[in-house]
Amino acid sequence: MTNKTKVALLVGAGDAIGAAVAQRFARGGYTVCVARREAAKSQGLVDSMKADGHDVRAYSVDARKEEDVQKLFADVEKDVGPVEVCLFNAGSNVNKPLLETTEKLFFKAWELACYAGFLVGREAAKHMSTRGRGTVLFTGATASVRGGKGFAAFSAAKFGLRAVAQAMARELGPKNIHVVHLLIDAGVDSEAIHQRMKAATGISASEIPPDSLTKTASIAEAYWFAHQQSKDGWTHELDLRPSVETW
Repeated sequence: MTNKTKVALLVGAGDAIGAAVAQRFARGGYTVCVARREAAKSQGLVDSMKADGHDVRAYSVDARKEEDVQKLFADVEKDVGPVEVCLFNAGSNVNKPLLETTEKLFFKAWELACYAGFLVGREAAKHMSTRGRGTVLFTGATASVRGGKGFAAFSAAKFGLRAVAQAMARELGPKNIHVVHLLIDAGVDSEAIHQRMKAATGISASEIPPDSLTKTASIAEAYWFAHQQSKDGWTHELDLRPSVETW
């Protein structure tokens, strides 16, 4: 019997972008598998989505370890179904002056945002290539195209991830695998960003001007849009920012 389950595997799926993408693809009829270092941290999202009638599973993975990534894909393919969509959303937004950027910090930033993205993208391509279809999504940032003050480590990692995504798109497009790099040139409207802004400026979430941060639902909708594109008009890179953002 042919397995007709449509599976979206989201790696680095935290409580902001990852959760929004999970909800959007679930509404689109996908069984969603969310993966992060500790699956237990996704339990609230899983319970909420299941209460809404969606099929969602949580997995633990260290995306920096090849054997973990390979096991994740093998388990999902065996227990749930073929992965049609894969999102890589991991990364650590490190902001340190150059002279305080240690070798360990630089390597960890690259390892999580770039190397792990390569491992996840390669494993997705391995499974999708056998079926001749699929979508691989990568979350980018302003740092993917511009090295800012204090962001030597993070920018190097995100520049590298962008290069991985671009190389994959050129190689896999003719094989009917759509590779998308979403460049989020904005602060994301999330609890983590609210806390960071509060610490830096003293501004609370209620004082942030409307539409000055990009909502996670808008990011999820952009991913859904790209995934739904006809193959005669694929977008590889899409930039997203609020209307008030300076760029």
